[in-house]
Amino acid sequence: MEEWTVWVGAAMQGERSAFDRLVGRFSGMAYAVAYEHLRDAHEAEDAAQEAFTEAFLHLGSLHKPEAFPGWFKTIVIRRSRRLLRQRRQEAVPFRELPEPEGASGASAADIAERREMERALRAGVAALSPNMRLAVQLFYFQGYSLREISACLGTPAPTLKKRLFDARRKLKGKLPVADFVSVIRHLYEGGTRMLHIVNGDSVADKLRQGAVKGDILVWREVYPEGPVFPDPAEPSARAVRAHDLERTLGIPAAEFIRTAEEQERILANCGQYEEVVLWFEHDLFDQTMLCYLLHWFAKHGTGDAKLNLLCIGAYPGIEPFRGLGQLSPAQLSGLSGTWQTVGQEELRLGSALWEAYAAPDPEGLQRLVTGDTSALPYAHSAFMRHLARFPSTRNGLGIVGQTTLELVRDGVRSPLELFKQAGDRLHHLGMGDLQYWHVLAKLTRGPHPLLHIAGLTAFPDYKRAVPDFGSCVVTLTEQGASVLAGEADAVTLNGIDAWYGGVHEQGCSARWRWDEQAEALALPQAEGTD
Repeated sequence: MEEWTVWVGAAMQGERSAFDRLVGRFSGMAYAVAYEHLRDAHEAEDAAQEAFTEAFLHLGSLHKPEAFPGWFKTIVIRRSRRLLRQRRQEAVPFRELPEPEGASGASAADIAERREMERALRAGVAALSPNMRLAVQLFYFQGYSLREISACLGTPAPTLKKRLFDARRKLKGKLPVADFVSVIRHLYEGGTRMLHIVNGDSVADKLRQGAVKGDILVWREVYPEGPVFPDPAEPSARAVRAHDLERTLGIPAAEFIRTAEEQERILANCGQYEEVVLWFEHDLFDQTMLCYLLHWFAKHGTGDAKLNLLCIGAYPGIEPFRGLGQLSPAQLSGLSGTWQTVGQEELRLGSALWEAYAAPDPEGLQRLVTGDTSALPYAHSAFMRHLARFPSTRNGLGIVGQTTLELVRDGVRSPLELFKQAGDRLHHLGMGDLQYWHVLAKLTRGPHPLLHIAGLTAFPDYKRAVPDFGSCVVTLTEQGASVLAGEADAVTLNGIDAWYGGVHEQGCSARWRWDEQAEALALPQAEGTD
């Protein structure tokens, strides 16, 4: 069974994320089919987008997942013909590819040679018959398999092979080199001038094993921890953040600043690439990174580079899905090319979310995430989990502290097992081990510790591992049991000094509290009020 049939089945059951993956998988095919009718790049994109909207609204009329390609092709053709009837001017034959002048190291001779090759290829493909031209577009330019093309067009695979063979024969001799396939690979293999921005070294290492081509930038940040500012690249803001992360997570300030500056330098040079692809996931750890990058691109632009996004929250056959790091190089390779173009809607929402997240008052973020966040489908759940990290109105514990005390009460004694089970329960946070050790450490400190860890010599941090840490035993203190029962308040007992994005709570009370019942932030009542 083809992977996309699983996505169709899930989409038919109402899973929007599965339909989003179908959009990524069939967007190139939809564009190619629409272009054959319209011969205009912008109209073809409009037709494809309208077709996906119609398909989503009428997915219930589809009886079998295997029938999706042909059914969807009919919708694309219908939308294309509607636009064709509305057209009032002649179409442009081909969309020009991005100009390569900005490419690092490209000489005038290289540019001239590439332009001539592109011109000859466009002219040669345009001269093919419609059936041959569509087969070439889907197979060589879009990268679909013969089986997928066959399912979409309703054409047997042997017939498609014959069309591709005939196309190669007709094109031979009309190009600057004899081998048509070598020209395709040289111009359209897509990757030699691409920048992939990913969330961690595990994903980067697997992508480098052949899943994609081009440069890879690992964005090394942990925005759910420490002070966050609207412009974290501003020197004074970066210094404050570096100092706090060294104090709490053990990340050396000088190393953090050096890494941050290098990341920003690469980002500032993104215009040298033809495309930039953002690889991110559904959780808070990734969504904060994604929103910052969208904020940066909204502010600075991409030059001539096309900006794309691949963002997923599930993968067929992997349950529970935690992130891209669970996928094999082959599975990541299957995702290559399924990304979607980032438009103004995504840029605006991402930028607004980042500014609200970095604000010293969380009310703006709460208003934003309870509104329309459909442009970034995972933003709502991720940032709602962020708001739940604030001290609760019930007992002063955030969602991580509450979950930890519940696990200890239920018999979990090992710090490592606590991290595993808390991470499973709170997977929408995407919480790393250093983040969790910081929370666990705070629960063991203060005038009235809520937890006691027998055998503890030190907590692991960025700079050191603790050999005997896994054998430590965690238990609830009397105060911890009282807080868990709602009979005492953690903030009142031990005070607070914590950052929640741009919000800094400190002292013996918390201005902002999370109301679990209302699922919203609330200001605590002043003393003496009803």
